[in-house]
Amino acid sequence: MSDDESAIRRLLADYCHLLDDGQFDEWIALFDEDVVFIVMGNRLRGRDEIRSFIEPTQQENDRGRHILSEPAIEVDGDTALVVTDFVFVSRTNTIMSTGRYLDTMRRCPDRWRFASREIVFSGPLSLGGEQ
Repeated sequence: MSDDESAIRRLLADYCHLLDDGQFDEWIALFDEDVVFIVMGNRLRGRDEIRSFIEPTQQENDRGRHILSEPAIEVDGDTALVVTDFVFVSRTNTIMSTGRYLDTMRRCPDRWRFASREIVFSGPLSLGGEQ
């Protein structure tokens, strides 16, 4: 595994751990200043818009754990395209959502950061487990 891939995996883990622990100052620093964040039909731009949208939905009683799959990482110079499946589990161990993160990451002087993130949620599961 390359150093870039290790750093990108760390960015993905930091995103989950910091958000799940409510460390919003550290979490928002994982994004470029001009990041584009697409979730639930909302297209947010910049750290302030993202934090204003996400933080109210991630208060202590709402937080659980984000669980990630093995990411597919394609590094091209100072940019990377990353696709990662996720599961969000509540504090009562209920699966609340599943989906896929579609990320563009950018190498910065101190670390890799999110240049864009689109969250694509999976549809509801039927009783047979099919989507």
